[in-house]
Amino acid sequence: MLRHIVTWNYKDGFSEDENKENALKIKQGLEALEDIDGVVEIKVYINALSSSNKDIVLNSLFESEEALAEYQVHPEHKKMGAFIGSVTQNRACIDYYE
Repeated sequence: MLRHIVTWNYKDGFSEDENKENALKIKQGLEALEDIDGVVEIKVYINALSSSNKDIVLNSLFESEEALAEYQVHPEHKKMGAFIGSVTQNRACIDYYE
């Protein structure tokens, strides 16, 4: 199994309410992608504590690197990626085998 973890910060220029609304859209949109073939699990965390230096975390599990690659080019993922890129910054990612 391949673990895929991505973190983001809110992009500057949005209000606190807008950030909360955008984070909820990200959570709902990404977690809805769990039905894509090869995806085992997708969880998005949007309630970071004040001690955190990231605002949103995607913690996902895939059957293989090939499954992750298919997920990344899936049209629904591409659509979510465009939205996420418009409201976040400072993306960080780590992928590893469990």
